[in-house]
Amino acid sequence: FGGGSEFAAIGLWTSPPHILLIVAITFLVNSRHFLMGAALAPLIKHLPKRKAFLALFFMCDESWALGLADARKSGNRFSIRYYFGAALGLYATWIVFTTIGALVGPVLGDVKRFGFDMAFPAVFIVILASMWKGPVAALPWLVSLIVAGITYLSVPGAWYVPAGVVAGLIVAWKQAKPE
Repeated sequence: FGGGSEFAAIGLWTSPPHILLIVAITFLVNSRHFLMGAALAPLIKHLPKRKAFLALFFMCDESWALGLADARKSGNRFSIRYYFGAALGLYATWIVFTTIGALVGPVLGDVKRFGFDMAFPAVFIVILASMWKGPVAALPWLVSLIVAGITYLSVPGAWYVPAGVVAGLIVAWKQAKPE
């Protein structure tokens, strides 16, 4: 359950849809799971493979951020109970409220007037704030934001999504690369 790619795909949807662009953006946006999984790998290597793979199956942005933040507070000890509590709670919430949204959405109309379009970014910003490690660690996010913003203002279409993702990944790679 990777909502980021769904939001990106909706933003790219035209008539007729550019299927290859949507597939490419979906792959690019979800490629963050590769990095997220790599960040969790040292913390879950002690787990039996079945539990480790299950943890990765239920990994989403929020469960990853919460699990990582909890491990950092606990001296890099990963709590599988905490993680599954967060992940399964998020998964159940996703299913329940997606169903409610599908049933009630047509009655409500445009939910932007209620501010619901800011829910996903707001939750993620709060989680990221709890993981703040200083301006150097935030550099990939800042570069992504700036590049995406400039691309949004200067290039037609939804190219701001891959531009921001690629720019942030390059900065993160450069930071992680040993000199």
